[in-house]
Amino acid sequence: MVAKKHVVMFSGGIGSWATGKRVAEAHGTENLVLLFADTLIEDEDLYRFLEEAASNIGGELVKVAEGRDPWQVFKDERFIGNSRADPCSKILKRRFLRRWLEENCDPSNTVVYLGIDWSEIHRFENAHAHWTPWVCEAPLCEKPYRMKQEMLADLEAEGIKQPRLYDMGFPHNNCGGFCIKAGQAHFKLLLEVMPERFAYHERKERELAAYLGKDVSILKDRRGGTTRPLTLMALRERVECGDAVDEHDWGGCGCVA
Repeated sequence: MVAKKHVVMFSGGIGSWATGKRVAEAHGTENLVLLFADTLIEDEDLYRFLEEAASNIGGELVKVAEGRDPWQVFKDERFIGNSRADPCSKILKRRFLRRWLEENCDPSNTVVYLGIDWSEIHRFENAHAHWTPWVCEAPLCEKPYRMKQEMLADLEAEGIKQPRLYDMGFPHNNCGGFCIKAGQAHFKLLLEVMPERFAYHERKERELAAYLGKDVSILKDRRGGTTRPLTLMALRERVECGDAVDEHDWGGCGCVA
């Protein structure tokens, strides 16, 4: 009988670490794969965390990369990502990780695990279509339910320092604090704590708009009841002038679901 393979989609966030721990505890580490897809714009501390977290869990850490970063994908697709459409996640994460599964795993004896917890169970329900015919599970959607801060405390108890983006206030540890699903509050934080990184994305957004010849942006301005593009440059200028931005608009990252 062929041993079942267990593949954890290992993003570098606290959820994927906690998921890996549960899978290892339930099934051991002999046939455990921690699969990471690099978008090539990750925070440098993510790579430190990946190695320490994988060593703590056990199993095999597999790192892959499609070869482009999100801005290259936007240019090639002639479309800038936003909160509703994420060509970067689709191409650099879901499609590329699925190709790895097709080349390395038999659906009949492989289980795919996502680091989605009980508070986002709707994402897990939507994820199955991306991973069929592989069996897809989300251990953190099952009891015992853990809050993010509890998982971070578990991580600290294991002697692993949490990713520095969490220390800075970011809700996730992906794409170096950047995300096309992020909102105004998220990008305001990026501007405040990593202005050079914000400036890079501001420049890339401006270059892409010029390349496409369109008034496009990641963010939207909904003031006055009318929705219009809000560029990163315009957001920065608002912050610098003390003008209000939507402090509740954080958005969210959901690359594999």
